[in-house]
Amino acid sequence: MPHVTAPDGVRLWVEEAGSGTPILFVHEFGGDHRSWEPQLRAFARRHRCVTYAARGYPPSDVPPEVESYSQAIAVADAIAVLDGLGIARAHVVGLSMGGFAALHLALRHPDRALSVVAAGAGYGAEKAYEDYFRGVSAKVAEGFETQGADAFGKTYALGASRVQFQNKDPRGWREFEGWLREHSAEGSARTMRGVQMRRPSLYDLEAAFRACDVPVLVMTGDEDDHCLQPALFLKRVIPRCGLAVFPKAGHTLNLEEPDLFNRFLAEFIATVEAGRWDRRDPRANAAEVMKVD
Repeated sequence: MPHVTAPDGVRLWVEEAGSGTPILFVHEFGGDHRSWEPQLRAFARRHRCVTYAARGYPPSDVPPEVESYSQAIAVADAIAVLDGLGIARAHVVGLSMGGFAALHLALRHPDRALSVVAAGAGYGAEKAYEDYFRGVSAKVAEGFETQGADAFGKTYALGASRVQFQNKDPRGWREFEGWLREHSAEGSARTMRGVQMRRPSLYDLEAAFRACDVPVLVMTGDEDDHCLQPALFLKRVIPRCGLAVFPKAGHTLNLEEPDLFNRFLAEFIATVEAGRWDRRDPRANAAEVMKVD
């Protein structure tokens, strides 16, 4: 499959399957383009499905400077993939880091998004945990640099919101861990420092989210603790936002619960394409408990 070239000359590895209305899948920090295989196999039956390896994730290029990695650049890369494939608009589906990219794409380029799915998007967004998140992110970057991806990947794959996946599907989790351990240690460290540590809190973007008219579905696992409150925040401030909470589920939603993820995604896309993913009915007043007059 071809590479697409980003505005700064970085080459991004792209894979696609199927035909129909396009869906762009954007992967998380711990994953890569292979992480969307359960979705590509399901949705390529009736959609043009596209995924790509983010910069820093071979076979995409691994730029040597941290300044070549940022939230804005991640959005520009997603747009470059759409442009490179001649896609004017797509449903954009992202997990975690990819979910942040999808949300920022909706804010920066609403004309390019038919809809947005942000799954497991919230790490570092909670104001009370901003300093902690930056500190632990620095340690993760250091872990990749000093230990290498093969060694440190074993640690990263056993995070508090990853063990749910391991417990439910040991075989699938081992495959995920194996892919993670194949990543570029340098690319992972630079992505963590340039994108994860520097991106703005979702809460700081409230005004922009309130003005956003793109249909959005937020998904989160109920044991993905630092994504729960941000998910509720997004539901409350984005006018055309729905929220799906997966029971007894962690962070790696599309791999941990592929059938449930695919059902929610299929229903969401069908509703959007029918023109029925509306703004909240103004009669559904959150301040009202019961009707009395």
